[in-house]
Amino acid sequence: MADKGGGGYGLTGPDEVRARLERTGYLLDEGLAVACFLALRLHRPLFCEGDAGVGKTALASALAQAIGAPLIRLQCYEGIDASQALYDWDFPRQLLHLRAAEAAGVADADRLEGELYDRRFLIARPLLRALETQPCVLLIDEVDRADDEFEAFLLELLSEYAVTIPELGTLRAELPPVVVLTSNRTRDVHDALKRRCLYHWFDHPGFVRELAIVRRRLPGVTARLAEQVTALVQALRAEDLLKPPGVAETIDWAEALDALGATELDAELAVATLGSVLKYREDAERARGLDLSAILAVRGA
Repeated sequence: MADKGGGGYGLTGPDEVRARLERTGYLLDEGLAVACFLALRLHRPLFCEGDAGVGKTALASALAQAIGAPLIRLQCYEGIDASQALYDWDFPRQLLHLRAAEAAGVADADRLEGELYDRRFLIARPLLRALETQPCVLLIDEVDRADDEFEAFLLELLSEYAVTIPELGTLRAELPPVVVLTSNRTRDVHDALKRRCLYHWFDHPGFVRELAIVRRRLPGVTARLAEQVTALVQALRAEDLLKPPGVAETIDWAEALDALGATELDAELAVATLGSVLKYREDAERARGLDLSAILAVRGA
């Protein structure tokens, strides 16, 4: 549980952060453990950048579990604006209230206006919910999909952890949320926003760590199958693919093969199930042109 004194949410150092996250099933390296601890200790947003499927979004969920706080997610997209992310007024309920007041003979215009813009008619979107929920983890997912204006708005909000609603005044978080921003780097996010944050680049994991992640997430999959799938994904990433598979696709592939009753992988089965790991026709064609049997043979297939 978080403490308002800024003590790192009860976590004494990066090693404890790492251990707590690993208990949730999220495996991380030392650099990410340090970044997470500093984000908790200093109440600084953590900006996570890297290819899709490497565990950026999953980190926010794991952090929420680790500190026993709810996860509030804002999914960014092209054209998102402050009202869609912060708050809006519930106009249908306001109209019903106005009609009910008129039917009851209420004629005081100032009283009616005050009632219409009461907090009960405010719809809290993810950012406002995060300011009002202590503690919580706020995930601002795929911020690179939003535009410059929304980035500027986020910068202002994350600088003060407060927002002014003209009808209600300034609402400020008593305890700043733990903020995780993710970017797939479809475009460059402005330096001003990055400077406000701690930064961590997510690489694809090496074989040993990726295998450990698969075994942790899918304990029912045979050790042989998990090792073969991981090795094949690692080999595919070394090719010039349009969209190299992430850890999420490795897990999906192993899960799909397990659902088919497979205990080990061969080239024929790999080709038949490529749709679980590769999402572009060109990438699938390139994979079919590889000597998959030779790659699997390296792992004792």
